[in-house]
Amino acid sequence: MKTPDKRCCGSGVCIINDAGECWCGQVWDGEKMAAPSLNLPIKQDKVQESDPNKVKPGS
Repeated sequence: MKTPDKRCCGSGVCIINDAGECWCGQVWDGEKMAAPSLNLPIKQDKVQESDPNKVKPGS
C-alpha cells in the first residue's frame, strides 16, 4: 500500500495527481492544499469593445 501523501488537506481521502491537483478540486500551492485561483481568460473582443477611443468599422 502506498504511503499517504503529506500534502493531504487533513481529510485523509486526498488523491493528488502529479500536477498537485486533488480530486476534490483543491490544488497544492507549495505550502498547503487550497482552492484554485480563479483566472478567467479575458476575450480580446471584449477589451476592444470597451475602448471608447476605438473607431468602429463603418463609422
